[in-house]
This record gives sequence, structure tokens and C-alpha cells, in this order.
Amino acid sequence: MYLLEGSPAPDYTTIARFRSIHFAPVSENLLAQFTQMLAENKEISMKNLFIDGTKLEAASNKYTFVWKGSVTKNQKKLMDKLPTFLKQTEENFGFKILYGEEIKMHHLEKLRRKLCKIKNDEDIQFVSGIGKRKSPLQKTFEQLDEYISRLKKYNKHLHLMGDRNSYSKTDPDATFMRMKEDAMKNGQLKPGYNIQFGVDAEYIVWISAGPQPTDTTTLIPFLDSIKSRLKYTYRNIVADSGYESEENYVYLDENGQLAFIKPSNYEISKTRKYKTDISRKENMSYDKENDFYICSSGKKLVATGIKFSKSKTGYRSEKTCYTCEDCTQCPIKSKCIKGNSKKPLEERTKHLEVSKLFQQKREAAITRILSDEGKELRMNRSIQSEGAFGEIKQDMGFRRFLCKGKKNILAECILLGLAHNVNKLHNKIQSERCSTYLHPLKTA
Repeated sequence: MYLLEGSPAPDYTTIARFRSIHFAPVSENLLAQFTQMLAENKEISMKNLFIDGTKLEAASNKYTFVWKGSVTKNQKKLMDKLPTFLKQTEENFGFKILYGEEIKMHHLEKLRRKLCKIKNDEDIQFVSGIGKRKSPLQKTFEQLDEYISRLKKYNKHLHLMGDRNSYSKTDPDATFMRMKEDAMKNGQLKPGYNIQFGVDAEYIVWISAGPQPTDTTTLIPFLDSIKSRLKYTYRNIVADSGYESEENYVYLDENGQLAFIKPSNYEISKTRKYKTDISRKENMSYDKENDFYICSSGKKLVATGIKFSKSKTGYRSEKTCYTCEDCTQCPIKSKCIKGNSKKPLEERTKHLEVSKLFQQKREAAITRILSDEGKELRMNRSIQSEGAFGEIKQDMGFRRFLCKGKKNILAECILLGLAHNVNKLHNKIQSERCSTYLHPLKTA
């Protein structure tokens, strides 16, 4: 009202158009400038980065889903029908289509051209309506058009989906995922985005958005985007157990950053059930010099080979396979060997797969988070990163995006982040807390 000075307010479509056309392309640059301004004024530490993510619902309809499993199943059914259809068509109309082992779209287009030529050469008229009999050529032609249309639709779905398992028809960038806000309590999947916040000294210094339903694969792209925009690198990366993976540990080590990431089994490892579970390698003795485990029965599990596995992101990990020397006649075999298998328990042998690199990185991370610095940083992660999401979702009431498309929803998040930062800076000035980066660790 102050800025308009009595002039009529612009229409909401004008504001939305400005946000999409003009603000969205420069939104990341503006956030980087604001973060740099905070750094120059010593308002952020430039040392500790608290990372957390949340899933926000997209603006698209929740019943516009397309599932990769359903599309691939229907595509396979169609591809299984095509060889028989082509063979029958070739016999009926006396021509040959060369297609090798797999029938592709251009083979169907070639078949359509040949049928069109027969129609034109023989001057066959296609009919429609009640009481009119269709010729064999017209029936074949219409069947072929249906197959071509379906195949194009399936290919389009798979192209839009990419590496994801689903997408929304009204917002192709949105992926279906489980939300914390589940009113029906039935685990319903809704279209949404995984939003990542990087917080330093209570300010949101960086934001990213992606289609990943879990946080594990978001850490590296998030840190890469920070590196490309900001002039400094954070030394301490503090995150919860959802970000733990061997790939993330290796990435942070290679970039000279320290991982303060809580292991995914950290809480459960404190329970009595976990500590007394003899099937777990953590509860077995390990001879590091000779590289073997000793189970509760005193039998050795020796290394029998190396197994390599590849993650969705292309990371290649190495696991050492350990097998028990003799599991026969073991009185506690049923407690040690678990899981479903077609083999009867008497014929099964205890087997372990251990990533030594991951074990080493995890142990180093545990040592860090249990130190005085680690305890202080973990406490601040809960306050700062989760507090930032709390302010935006609860105080600002933002729980669903208003626009569609990854670029537009990221711009929307950045607007919220900038508003949060302005509020936070004002509050810090008013409460005389400027240049304070961490909340002190309280002791009993």
C-alpha cells in the first residue's frame, strides 16, 4: 500500500507472470547475493552448514499420476502383440517389412505408408457409421493407428519420467511421494518436491528442489550447486541420518569437508534387542589382522570374495563377502541366520557382505558426532535447520506450492527463504544477537 501510493494494485496474474518470467531465471543469483551480503557483514559463520529437507505438495491434482511400472507393463504387452500383427498383415496384403529382433516406431510408420499406397492404388473408400461394413484394409489400418498412438503415448510417458518412478500429468516435474501431512492415515502418495535448505547462523543460505523422495541422493547435487554459486566452501557439513551413504562420505572427504552425519542405525544400536542380536556383524568379534569374524558359536566367517554394486547415481562400491566355515549342527542357527529363502534352514550357511570403506567412514563420523563439537553442532542442526522449515510451514502457513514446474517452485522457495532471512536479520538486530552463529550447548 505504501509503495503503490494510492494507485490500483496490479492483478494477481501480473504478479505471477512477473515471478515466472523475470524473477525465476535470476532467483538463485539473488539468493547468492543475499548470502554474500550476510557473509561480508559477518552475519554467517561460513564454517558450519546445517542441511535438512522436507517434502512439499505440488499444485497439481493428486489423481493425475502416471506410474513407470504400469507404463512399462502395458508397453511390453503391446510389443508382444506387434510381431503377430505384422506377420498377419504381410500375409493378407502381400508385402514384407524387415525389422530384425525388435519392432520400432519407424517400422510401424513404414507399414502405414504401404497400407496407404494400397488404399490409393485400389481406390478403396473408408466408411463409418451404422450399417456400413469396413473392408479388411480399413480394419487393419485403424488397428495400426491405435498401436502407433499407444506406443507414442508410452514413449512420451517414459521420456517425461526419466529416472523417476512416477510423475503428474498436470505438473510433469512433480513426483509422487509420501507426505508427513497424511489426513486419511493411509500412506497416500501425493505429487510433490523434495526441498533442501542449507542453514547457517539461522539464515537460509541456499535452497534446492528435486524429485528424489529420499534425502540420500540430494546431498552431492546440493553441495555442488553451493560451490558453483558461493565464493567459499563450508568445512563442517551437519545432517541427519537420512543423508548417510558411502558415496556422500567419500565426496565430503575428497572435497576436504567434515561429515557430521548421524548414522542411520545410531538410535536403534542403543537398544537391548540390537545389542543381543547375534546375527549382526556388529555383535561379532573381528580379527582385523587375519580378516575374519567370529560368531557366537566360536566359528570363523572367512573372506570368500569381493562383490561390486552400483547405485542409482552410478557410484560403484566394493563389499567383502564372508562365509561361515561350518554351520552344521549349530544349536543357535535359527537365531543367527535370518531372512526368507527357498533353502531349508539346515542347508543354509551364514553369509555377510561388508563394505570396509563404509565401515571406516561411519566409525569416523560417530567419533566426530560424539565429540563436544559434534554434540553442539547436532543440537544446532535440530534448532536451526528444522526451525527454518517450522517457520515457513507453520508461521507462514506455506504447505503447498502455488505454481507448477521445477524452476517456478524453486523461485517460490527462494522468495520464502529471502523473506525468512529479512525477518531473521531484523529480529537479530532487535534482540542484539548479530554475529552469533551457534546456540550454546546446555549442560546439566
